[in-house]
Amino acid sequence: MNKIYGLRDALGILLLPLLLSAQGWETMQTSGHCTARSESALAHVKNKIYLLGSRGIRPVNVLNLKTKAWEALPSPPVELHHFQAVVYNGEIWVAGAFTGNYPHELPVDHIYIYSPELKEWRKGPAIPKDRLRGSAGATVYKNKIYILGGTQDGHWDGHTGWLDEYDPAKDTWTRLADAPHARDHVCIEVIDHKIYVAGGRRTTARTNNVINLKEASVDVYDFKSGTWTTLPESSNLPTLRAGSPVVAHGHQLIVIGGESDTQVPAHSEVEVLDTKTMKWNSFAKLNQGRHGTGAVRVKNKIYIVGGAGNRGGGPELNSVEVIGL
Repeated sequence: MNKIYGLRDALGILLLPLLLSAQGWETMQTSGHCTARSESALAHVKNKIYLLGSRGIRPVNVLNLKTKAWEALPSPPVELHHFQAVVYNGEIWVAGAFTGNYPHELPVDHIYIYSPELKEWRKGPAIPKDRLRGSAGATVYKNKIYILGGTQDGHWDGHTGWLDEYDPAKDTWTRLADAPHARDHVCIEVIDHKIYVAGGRRTTARTNNVINLKEASVDVYDFKSGTWTTLPESSNLPTLRAGSPVVAHGHQLIVIGGESDTQVPAHSEVEVLDTKTMKWNSFAKLNQGRHGTGAVRVKNKIYIVGGAGNRGGGPELNSVEVIGL
């Protein structure tokens, strides 16, 4: 039986382009609703997905995937926005976030942790003062947390290509090699022992370049060698945008939605990089373009919730879209 399921999963990954081309996103009907928001994040713990963070302090909303019912849970102790949530030891960790108002949002100086079991927040470890930034990507690999990119002075200036490793077991921070391209408003994923970085921009309101300095290149960090490479130009992200959640599925990197200077509505494009061939494919578009939120893969489905419907901060959304893989 395990071999049969293994074959089914492998075929699903190989046939992902065909599957995504054959079906579209569905707007999920739920019991109750979540608080509309953007510059937020999603996390998956057990059979629930958690929507957390936003400009302004708003409750954590949790969607039970079995009952399709929303529940409101405690708000964070401080305003947290512009971050990619990660799950470590069954808890949701927020690192590389902003607090405060445009354009000089402040980097949050500690990690904040939400416990789904206890339904409460706690203040976690301090982030080194000389590595503070927000709007950074974050991921977990072998029980360590990695923070990539971000900006030091809100939307004003100070974009970075920094990569930091935090070891929760030892409470230690390690600086790793800088990425080839600085970027913010970015999400990252690990595939085959490598971090993939696609999308994002270099936000600089100081020179009136807030959303137009988009990054086309795809950077890859190899954990085994501790080095960065940049994929050839032929593997650049086809639709340039920032604020796009990303999801890994097998050897596929899926980039969803986003914002850019080329259009007022948020992007609805969904593009997938095959990390074996390094080629991109376009797949079913979102029903509602959105940016500034997260997405999660739960078994054979991808969920995206909330975000902003236009470039900038609004309109804030609370709809749920789902697609099967």
